[in-house]
Amino acid sequence: MKITRSAIFLIGIALLIIAAAPLQAEGKKQDKTGILLVTFGTTFPEARAAFKNIKESASRAFPDTPVKWAYTSEMIRKKMADKGKQADSPDRALEKMDSEGFSRVAVQSLHTIAGHEFHDLVKTVRKFENNADSIKEISISGPLLDGPESMEKAAHAIRKSVPAERKPGEAVVLLGHGTHHPSNSAYAALMWRLQTEDENMFIGTVEGYPGPETIIEQLGQNKVSSAWLMPFMSVAGDHARNDMAGDGKDSWKTLLSEAGLASRPVMKGFAEYEPFVDIWIDQLKEAIENKIKVKD
Repeated sequence: MKITRSAIFLIGIALLIIAAAPLQAEGKKQDKTGILLVTFGTTFPEARAAFKNIKESASRAFPDTPVKWAYTSEMIRKKMADKGKQADSPDRALEKMDSEGFSRVAVQSLHTIAGHEFHDLVKTVRKFENNADSIKEISISGPLLDGPESMEKAAHAIRKSVPAERKPGEAVVLLGHGTHHPSNSAYAALMWRLQTEDENMFIGTVEGYPGPETIIEQLGQNKVSSAWLMPFMSVAGDHARNDMAGDGKDSWKTLLSEAGLASRPVMKGFAEYEPFVDIWIDQLKEAIENKIKVKD
């Protein structure tokens, strides 16, 4: 059978189209950007309003960018698994995003300070910088308190989130998780910053410094008789409901009462307040629009 020049030309065009198809698919693959929100986690349904709020805010800010979740707490992940609910670790979440073809990933920490949980997250992200199949660009944005600029933003967000019903002379006591990690010092630094404008703003911790004895002593020195208790955590989970506002003998509400101080707990994590969420959204915008790190 004789093949004409026209047939050879058409066959050549067809081969070029076939060869270009994978390249076109690869080009589309490179444009797939995703967001991974990483939190300690919670099993309290009531506290999940905070997660819903920040995910909705991220989806509004980036309507065409899928938002995924990861929990750093192995204990929380196990409890959720026991209830038949899926909760990925950061490592597993990034593995899934890699297999789903995401080429650019912005990881946003929802932790309060740069403690053990955050540094473990950094190690996980670093692993995917050079060992992923699809992910070519990945970034990680810091926790709420990771430097002077973020400290100033957090102080502003706190002032905007104080209950409007607060009366003159009433204190606001924010309760953070606390840690033995050196980053625990961020709580005291932020309290000092707040007290330069309002002497009755305090920050205590469940597992670090300052503890309840220190804060109660300072409340007494300021002749405060009533305080608002607010969780300084992204969600109002176990620590807020038990360690802060519970009826147990070691809860902050009980300890303040024994010291002759009235208290009014507020059961909202700071991820339920827009001024705090705006901090994370701004960090994500910077990462996605400008500074996602390019893998070598």
